[in-house]
Amino acid sequence: FLSQCSTQEFFLIVSTLSRLDLEIQALVPVIHSHVKTPLLQNALLEIPELLSPVKHYLKILNEEAAKTGDKTQLFKDLTDFPVIRKKKEEIVDVLSKIKLHLPDIRKQIKNPSAEYVTVSGQEFMIEVKNSHKSSVPSDWVMVSSTKAVSRFHSPFIIENYRHLNQLREQLVLDCSAEWLNFLDHFSEHYHPVSKAIGHLATIDCLFSLAQVAKQGDYCRPTVQDNRREIIIKNGRHPVIDVLLGEQDQYVPNTTNLSGDGERVMIITGPNMGGKSSYIKQVALITVMAQIGSYVPAEESTIGVVDGIFTRMGAADNIYKGRSTFMEELTDTAEIIRKATSRSLVILDELGRGTSTHDGIAIAYATLEHFIRDVESLTLFVTHYPSVCELEKAYPEKVGNYHMAFLVNEEESAEQKGSEDEENPEFITFLYQITKGVSARSYGLNVAKLAEIPEEILKKATHKSKELERIVNIKR
Repeated sequence: FLSQCSTQEFFLIVSTLSRLDLEIQALVPVIHSHVKTPLLQNALLEIPELLSPVKHYLKILNEEAAKTGDKTQLFKDLTDFPVIRKKKEEIVDVLSKIKLHLPDIRKQIKNPSAEYVTVSGQEFMIEVKNSHKSSVPSDWVMVSSTKAVSRFHSPFIIENYRHLNQLREQLVLDCSAEWLNFLDHFSEHYHPVSKAIGHLATIDCLFSLAQVAKQGDYCRPTVQDNRREIIIKNGRHPVIDVLLGEQDQYVPNTTNLSGDGERVMIITGPNMGGKSSYIKQVALITVMAQIGSYVPAEESTIGVVDGIFTRMGAADNIYKGRSTFMEELTDTAEIIRKATSRSLVILDELGRGTSTHDGIAIAYATLEHFIRDVESLTLFVTHYPSVCELEKAYPEKVGNYHMAFLVNEEESAEQKGSEDEENPEFITFLYQITKGVSARSYGLNVAKLAEIPEEILKKATHKSKELERIVNIKR
């Protein structure tokens, strides 16, 4: 409709639409007898009607020319294209004149078997052996030559060949103009074709959702219009679950958030323990329920939310002169302005980009604002134990949770060797959301997994224990 379509694209689109029209028409009896939903039935039944003008355009086009992009051979029947027809007739006239001139040429050079030759795009040349050049009239023009032969144009050919090339160039221009007119003509059907495409998009979307729903381990969520709650029994992350496959099954987790009861989850636990995957899982299941999809869970009851606000990941915005921390706080400020008691808010490690005291203070004050003033359903991931004290201040509304793990004492003991040597603990992740606060974040375990050199790890472990002792003495 923008007249920027190539002949290949147009043919592909129109032939596909035409095929869809035929295939859906064949299904009409079944649609009437089997399809119950008005949305799907109307969409399917209207498509053939809306696409009916398309077939006409397909009949006009020559498939081979459309696929190669040759606009001069594009239209099968030239009845509706008088300009092209006239130009092609003129070209045929000139070609037949040139053909009829050949006997005259044969006489002039006394060679009854002489034929026109084409070399390097130059047409209608007469090839003469160099030993017979004397038979060529003096007014002929030599076009090219080799050691053995020379090639000529007679004055008649020169004049008519020039005229032929002008006609051919004009034909290309005329065909391009007619192609644009043809597209304009097709564009008159913009609204019906566009509506048919809209119906196809709807059908495609519904089929995709049906495909998802047919997976055995998805359930149909109960959507509560007037309740503020997200209850998910054994929910899974729809993407990671598929990526892991059968062998490494994604560990399912349950969520219970309710506007009348516990509406805030503070989630702690070791790095790489699955906190971010868990909160993304809750957000994705909520989105899927809002759009009417089945969800990856055993059971699910979800209230309609007015928005899902997330702040996760770390990235700066250098060209605006904003640090990672500034970006994080700008996003958080935006959420504070927009979130309501009907929203789902997800904050991942707020406050980590500054000193520990400032970070804890910002995280604590922000979360308290969401608990007390906004009253949204909130998932808050943190490594700051102080933030977890909000559960005591708001026991009815806030719950502390952590991603479960096992500290492998034996392995740690084996690694110790002598008494003075200290090594980071070895952690086994269980990826299970569990009540209570995780005492530590076990960052040194991640350093070990990342293969930070042994000497640095020992030094870090020693320093960590020393700082822990100092804090405990102060307490």
